[in-house]
Amino acid sequence: MSFTLAIVGRPNVGKSTLFNRLVGKRLALVDDQPGVTRDLREGEARLGDLRFTVIDTAGLEEATDESLQGRMRRLTERAVEMADICLFMVDARAGILPTDEVFADILRKKSSNVILAANKAEGRAADAGLLEAYALGLGEPIRLSAEHGEGLNDLLSQLMPLADTFTARAAEEAPETNVDVEDDEDEDAVRVPTKAKPLQVAVIGRPNAGKSTLINKLLGEERLLTGPEAGITRDAISISMEWDGVPVRLFDTAGMRKRAKVQEKLEKLSVSDGLRAVKFAEVVVVLLDAAIPFESQDLRIADLAEREGRAVVVAVNKWDLEDDKNVKIRELREAFERLLPQLRGAPLVTVSAKTGKGLDRLQAAVVKAHEVWNRRVSTARLNRWLTGMLEAHPPPAPGGRRIKLRYMTQAKTRPPGFVVMCSHPDKLPDSYTRYLINGLRDDFDMPGTPIRMWLRSQAEDNPYKDRKKSTPSRLRKHLGKKPLG
Repeated sequence: MSFTLAIVGRPNVGKSTLFNRLVGKRLALVDDQPGVTRDLREGEARLGDLRFTVIDTAGLEEATDESLQGRMRRLTERAVEMADICLFMVDARAGILPTDEVFADILRKKSSNVILAANKAEGRAADAGLLEAYALGLGEPIRLSAEHGEGLNDLLSQLMPLADTFTARAAEEAPETNVDVEDDEDEDAVRVPTKAKPLQVAVIGRPNAGKSTLINKLLGEERLLTGPEAGITRDAISISMEWDGVPVRLFDTAGMRKRAKVQEKLEKLSVSDGLRAVKFAEVVVVLLDAAIPFESQDLRIADLAEREGRAVVVAVNKWDLEDDKNVKIRELREAFERLLPQLRGAPLVTVSAKTGKGLDRLQAAVVKAHEVWNRRVSTARLNRWLTGMLEAHPPPAPGGRRIKLRYMTQAKTRPPGFVVMCSHPDKLPDSYTRYLINGLRDDFDMPGTPIRMWLRSQAEDNPYKDRKKSTPSRLRKHLGKKPLG
């Protein structure tokens, strides 16, 4: 990326709409309600021949105290200081408000490159507001409509001269971004995370479990908005970082409440955005609150990650508040084995997002879970193992005919999936399938990861399987003759 562009302005002027149009995807949540965006969201933008990083920010508020609006404002001001160029958006239909004038003064002091854009400028109703924008003293405003894609050529013409200023810096960073670009084409090989394809980790859990605080501690800075209020995070925010030398893309998701309690449209959008992050992730960290662990919603969230086939790490946060840690950890492990048998053997890590204790163990558990999720077992080893499992516990014999398991192979990884060729697969009980899956976990060191198993009949491809036997014509003639003598 050649430069960084931060989109700033009052709430509900269309910043997220323009962000989605520049990145070409509906990444940011958009709603008529003001103040939807709260965290900083980065994306790779494309406008004409330009490639750059765009930052969607929260609406600038006049509050400067420790309230939620005050913390949002400080986060936006930080994005202004980080960015090379600031795109200041105003609402052409609402006109210039006193708040716009205050923020125009702030941008003049904090940023050397400011572009003024009057959004929602389609039609004659926006002409008056467009003329008022000249009074801000930030140059000629761009007549823009993020909703309909109008005025993007004018934005490109203003960005092009500024982009040339940052060409030298981009040239210096280009060799660094190409270091680990090579990709292993072998599907059987364990994928090693690189800068081009980092390890995708999603942090999910109930509201106020400490997800954003945990990610901020990993980053070493206040990158995400946090506070005592539940449900601060709304978008699934992705952040790239190096976690003890491993390239990682972290996804901070909105807290997931019970479906019956989710009534507002905005919260439904937030939850669906978090579910999408789970589908794109490779490892899912289910974050629990040590004070109230394994609530029914926690179990649903963990089961969701398992059903999606993702490697799962269970992390218990706020561990610094526990007094008798030995008793508590025994209770947690017993509850984990009893309530989540489908994740038997998955790592259970205690952490404190506030103090940073236990984050090294969490990183090791995430890397281990990813390695197991990508594990492949050779067919020869699998069939030797299958022979031993059959000798220890033969399959059942419904109707007096023993079900025969003849052959086994691994069909896929991420998560590991196995195909067993057998007779009468429809009659093999689920208990025997669980016996095989648990044996795979124990004997091939695959704890916690989801394992898929498919039973196939070798006779499925036999075209004569259901065909009735017929007697050859010559034999019929011979049988039809009377016996000699």
